[in-house]
Amino acid sequence: MGNCGGLFLRDALFAANGCAGSPTAGVGARLYQGLSRLTLDAKGRISIPARHRDALVAQCEGRVTLTRHPDGCLLLYPRPRWEQKRAQLVQLTHSRRVLQRILIGSAVDLDLDSSGRILVAPELREAAGLERDVLLSGLGEHFELWEPARMEALEKKQLAEGGLDAADDFSV
Repeated sequence: MGNCGGLFLRDALFAANGCAGSPTAGVGARLYQGLSRLTLDAKGRISIPARHRDALVAQCEGRVTLTRHPDGCLLLYPRPRWEQKRAQLVQLTHSRRVLQRILIGSAVDLDLDSSGRILVAPELREAAGLERDVLLSGLGEHFELWEPARMEALEKKQLAEGGLDAADDFSV
């Protein structure tokens, strides 16, 4: 679970430095994994699970960046990792301007509050279809935030289209 994006988009996002855990991934970066069901409160905040919150505080003092993804989820990066990704994004050719607009133009820098929560801006909640229930998926060096039905629908679609074919050099 938790694959945000088709192969083309993922290739565009990670072409410059490989996927999380690759030899070129950030030195000392923590790798996040697992799926958590969260609930948006009345003010639009979510509580980051303790296992991730503690790691984020240790890694980047709870400073994170939240942005949109073209597939309809939100991406949550530890700020140092986002700064690396943003530097790569600004170097993309003009033909990738839409990707820059979506990812950089929607980015919001946040700090975990004393209760380990982040405020999801109304514009980002709307873009991702988040109303109450949220799935937080750890994907290596970042997280995805999904509306559960949207994530399930995209996964089914991608699997039906042969989404695992690109992983033919990887066995479970």
